[in-house]
Amino acid sequence: MDAAGNSRDYSDLKALFFNGTLKKSPQPSNTNGLINISRLIMEKQGVSVRVIRTVDHDIASGVYPDMTEHGWLTDEWPRLYPAVQEADIVVVAGPIWLGDNSSQTKKLIERLYAHSGELNEKGQWAFYPKVGGCLITGNEDGIKHCSMNVLYSLQHIGFSIPPQADAGWIGPVGPGPSYLDEGSGGPESDFTNRNTTFMTWNLLHLARMLKDAGGIPAYGNLPAEWKAGTRFDFENPEYR
Repeated sequence: MDAAGNSRDYSDLKALFFNGTLKKSPQPSNTNGLINISRLIMEKQGVSVRVIRTVDHDIASGVYPDMTEHGWLTDEWPRLYPAVQEADIVVVAGPIWLGDNSSQTKKLIERLYAHSGELNEKGQWAFYPKVGGCLITGNEDGIKHCSMNVLYSLQHIGFSIPPQADAGWIGPVGPGPSYLDEGSGGPESDFTNRNTTFMTWNLLHLARMLKDAGGIPAYGNLPAEWKAGTRFDFENPEYR
């Protein structure tokens, strides 16, 4: 038990961060700077954490699991997707451009959506009961707009979203300093650090709860039974 009285063990959890920066490695990424705040909290709890910078990979555009089956010569997404399957927590992070999510972030959401019709071992949609969150950086307005887009997209395809599941940092609007720039105040921002910490712990708590409960109950949300009409008879008093 820690000083705050938390006795839960998170060491069997796996977390995956997708960084939607437009900068290829090894260029410094401001988004990665914010990711590291959340990552270090998780790693201190024994969580296995992986960060994927999508721009470093040849990921095709599209909404199918393997775009080489749809005209693309190469597609690294099928090689990366197993990391999503293994993860209990998925955090989508990225910068703001023109008030919106980056092209890399949008492409990632599309590729996750490609698997939204697949099923897990219970017969539910594939992303039950994974937990989702969002981190945003930039030097223009748009944190809440970008977060709304990401979190809506994640829950729509089956992720569970805990309270206060996003955080972000923006500098002065325009050509102002970015998160990691000297004197930006980003890494020292109490507001950002608080929200990032709350987001991280809420992700951990919900992932722990869902894993211990065996996931979301498989009743009332099975595509096969809706199609068969066996549990979704609205005239049946037992359903109501």
